[in-house]
Amino acid sequence: MGSAGVVGLLASLAFATGGAAGTAARTAEGAAKRPPVQDLQAQPPPFSEGIFPCSQCHDPKVAPPNKTRRELGFHSDAEAGEPAAVFDHDSEHRWCVDCHDLQDRDRLRLANGDTIPFTESYRLCGQCHGDKFRDWRVGVHGKRIGRWDGQKLYFLCVNCHNPHTPRFKGVRQIGAEGGAGIWTAPTAPTLKLLKPEPRPLRPEEDRR
Repeated sequence: MGSAGVVGLLASLAFATGGAAGTAARTAEGAAKRPPVQDLQAQPPPFSEGIFPCSQCHDPKVAPPNKTRRELGFHSDAEAGEPAAVFDHDSEHRWCVDCHDLQDRDRLRLANGDTIPFTESYRLCGQCHGDKFRDWRVGVHGKRIGRWDGQKLYFLCVNCHNPHTPRFKGVRQIGAEGGAGIWTAPTAPTLKLLKPEPRPLRPEEDRR
């Protein structure tokens, strides 16, 4: 290789090294400017009246926890029309303590054994329903309110789906009665399938 070729090769190497360093510097600068990742702000779960904290009945100091699978005769929600002990969520393979922590019923249990509060129940749902969890986080699935360029308040999966029988049937408002508040009021799922409202007429249909 002649002297001109050596000089050209060295120049190419210097350019490539400088380019890589510049890219790394710009990447670091961009990362420094990005705001820190914040935890999701979620609506509280729509608990049935008087049912939480669960430890008021499930107190391990009073009675040892029983993980034996059996038919339960309580946990009803009369307002939602829910009979006692409804469980239709892969019931052939799962039971209460697959999701509820056996020792502390005020918390949920992940597959790795970690426990989480009910306000982070989306982490539990996301273990099996990963595609829905991904869409929920970016606002494609479910509902969120707040600023488009700032903090948002996410509705939990359980605001629309009953975790014990999760097939979507409809939701009912709990809280604000009419007005603007109805759009931000929390919701709870229904067990009975709600009949959808008829679609609005198209302009050409309205003129007939």
